[in-house]
Amino acid sequence: MSKPEFVYTTYIETSVENLWQALTDGDFTERYWFGHRVASDWKPGSEYRFTKPGTNGIEGKVLAFDPPKRLAYSWDSCSPGLKERPSRVTFDLEPRGKVIKLTVTHDDLEEGSQTFRNISGGWPMVIAGLKSLLETGHALAIDPPSVTAPEKADAQA
Repeated sequence: MSKPEFVYTTYIETSVENLWQALTDGDFTERYWFGHRVASDWKPGSEYRFTKPGTNGIEGKVLAFDPPKRLAYSWDSCSPGLKERPSRVTFDLEPRGKVIKLTVTHDDLEEGSQTFRNISGGWPMVIAGLKSLLETGHALAIDPPSVTAPEKADAQA
């Protein structure tokens, strides 16, 4: 049986430079990623963190940094009770005329993982907020996705 993966593709009317900045600059991520700021020096092997006061963050290591084409990092949710190995997120940017094709791939997930269940609802909301911000200057007014605690998910299964 193959490992689960999540792939999301969208087209954003912006420049590749603006999209790259939106993915790597904490001032941008805070506006569309439900208040989470990203911080890193973005060198392969370096650590990165998404943080927001009062919430669990996400952290990991930079796996690939090829501006403005590809960004990849490991994904380790800092949620208490979530004991899964880190997964991987890759952003591929491809200019297509006046738009940029953005493909987000979240893979290297464990079978039956809680992370897969959580990101399946989370990524579409994050990317929709990113697209809206870059195309209109306004982030979506949307509630963050609900994250199911591992205990609840096991009870529902």
